[in-house]
Amino acid sequence: MKAIKNFFEKTKPHVQKGAKFHWLHSTHDSFFTLFFVQKDTSKTGTHIHDFTDLKRTMGIVVLALVPALLMGMYNIGYQHFGAAGQLADTSFFQMFLFGFLKVLPVIIVSYVVGLGIEFIFAQFRGHDVNEGFLVSGILIPMVMPINTPLWMIAVATAFAVIFGKEVFGGTGMNIWNPALVARAFLFFAYPGQMSGDSVWISASGIDKMADGFTGATPMAQAVLGETSIDVWNAFIGLIPGSIGETSTLAILIGAVILIVTGIGNWKIMVSTVLGGLFMGILLNIFAVNAYMAMPFWEHLIIGGFAFGAIFMATDPVSAAQTDKGKWIYGFLIGVLAILIRVINPAYPEGMMLAILLMNTFAPLIDHYVVQGNIKRRLKRAQVKA
Repeated sequence: MKAIKNFFEKTKPHVQKGAKFHWLHSTHDSFFTLFFVQKDTSKTGTHIHDFTDLKRTMGIVVLALVPALLMGMYNIGYQHFGAAGQLADTSFFQMFLFGFLKVLPVIIVSYVVGLGIEFIFAQFRGHDVNEGFLVSGILIPMVMPINTPLWMIAVATAFAVIFGKEVFGGTGMNIWNPALVARAFLFFAYPGQMSGDSVWISASGIDKMADGFTGATPMAQAVLGETSIDVWNAFIGLIPGSIGETSTLAILIGAVILIVTGIGNWKIMVSTVLGGLFMGILLNIFAVNAYMAMPFWEHLIIGGFAFGAIFMATDPVSAAQTDKGKWIYGFLIGVLAILIRVINPAYPEGMMLAILLMNTFAPLIDHYVVQGNIKRRLKRAQVKA
């Protein structure tokens, strides 16, 4: 590490203003602060001087995503060899390696395109490179079907960074979760690659699917009235679905990491689950079809509900900021996610739209919460007077 630090310190004068490579200042600084805590600190007393900067915070989120990512890689191989009828003859390592080699190019494309655009904008503005894409770069691949073409990942990532972040001023200014903006863009621009059974299973090299094997997700089966799901497989993640969304168990491990470290907001997580349970129970009571009659708690372990509740709804930038607002915000996400999922058979996954919709209304929720607090304090002041 000392050699790396010496390299950065030696090259720093060459990227300062007026130097030959001044246009690389933001790039140089971003890589330096990735490895080391920067020396610059605030000069006023209004900030907490702490070693935990935004890069370290984003690093913990990436760490929390690792269990779901690793399980997603294994599941891709599991689904692939299951489609070929070769599960009995395939080892754990072979399944994981297959999934790893399928997911790695997607992650590389996401980071190269996203960070490339961020570096360009930072240099153009003369600002430091924002750290937010450290998380968005891994979230975007994890919410995509495995068969999404790489060029679509690149286009969606570029759209999310430019129109989901940079037009609002960059990290900390965006009103929507960038990863969900990327998925929404692909869903509405290229619906054929984001829906249907074939997109969830990497069937490359398979001449014929094994008899009786289906690549339909549990939600797609539920829409058709096939509401009986393998609860255990759905919980551990051995079902078709987006790369990182299938394993509720791995997602819960990530949730524990976020809560213990204080990075993720447990209020939003809990309220989102409560909202989903409330709407699930309500639909069970007034069920008029098989999908509405599906046990309410099963909604929590299929589709993107768990992943959205833990990693998407809790985005500190686009979520509500007040304590009461977080409870309202999360609860409404849970309600809307299940409502959209069940009521609209053409779109069985509603978590994406529910979060994006509540991202839009989060500032309004906070506004009314703050105004309510002001009114209560004014009333107390008038009574005392």
